[in-house]
Amino acid sequence: MVSDPVGLMREYLLGLQARITSAIAEIDGKSFLSDAWEKEPGSALQGSGVTQILEGGEVFERAGCGFSHVSGPKLPPSATQHRPELAGAPFEALGVSLVFHPRNPYVPTVHMNVRMITARPARGEAVSWFGGGMDLTPYYGFEEDAVHFHRTCAQALAPFGADKYPRFKAWCDDYFCLRHRGEQRGIGGIFYDDLSELGFDGGFALTRAVGDAFLHAYVPIVQRRMHTPYGERERQHQLYRRGRYVEFNLVWDRGTHFGLQSGGRTESILLSMPPLVRWGYDEKPLPGTPEHRLLTEFLVRRDWL
Repeated sequence: MVSDPVGLMREYLLGLQARITSAIAEIDGKSFLSDAWEKEPGSALQGSGVTQILEGGEVFERAGCGFSHVSGPKLPPSATQHRPELAGAPFEALGVSLVFHPRNPYVPTVHMNVRMITARPARGEAVSWFGGGMDLTPYYGFEEDAVHFHRTCAQALAPFGADKYPRFKAWCDDYFCLRHRGEQRGIGGIFYDDLSELGFDGGFALTRAVGDAFLHAYVPIVQRRMHTPYGERERQHQLYRRGRYVEFNLVWDRGTHFGLQSGGRTESILLSMPPLVRWGYDEKPLPGTPEHRLLTEFLVRRDWL
């Protein structure tokens, strides 16, 4: 039995945040601003964190990577919808969450999150579970990028059973779907939540494998596309598609809802938002265009391996 599972997870997450932001800053040439924060005494949620943000870079228009470690007197509804027996239990939650919005429309937006929640019901032992994953949201589709991203995810999960990648890939497709539009957010990746079946040791190992795979999954794609020439047409398409990203995060994302419902720090919760975005009424790309190909060949549920 691990004597301090929360401390072990905290140490890993802080190291992961440092490794990722260091690698992205090296690519961009601009450093992240580090904003350490602590909840005010008497707040509904107690705890602290570090939000790292890069804005106005050469490669990334906005890149946010946040660590948080918070506790509260009662689990919010978004965390107990699959665990009704824990409704009202005090909890502790910690995780790293990131969203990187590139400047070049040919570089995809990416999201990654790894987290652990521990609830302490009045009767019984503490219960911990893990969640996380990563997904890719391109504005222009490239088969080799999608295959590389999914292959890296599959390789990270392979040591934990042949069922994990297909299961978590399907979970990602189901989750990152704009149900009000009947449209996928991107090309998917992997997603898991409420993972307790492997125990602490197994869940922690799997979550580390996902976190450690992130740079291998994303950086080669950035380096391949970041110097691709583009014009106003591509930029306007990127801004329009970013609108879908905002819609998903505000309407469907459980992490956003968890943070807002539990009294989390709003600036850190919304670091996933792009700096610029636009909406157009009932815009549809013309058949035969790269923009139309994105919708019909990439923003659909596919087997990428």
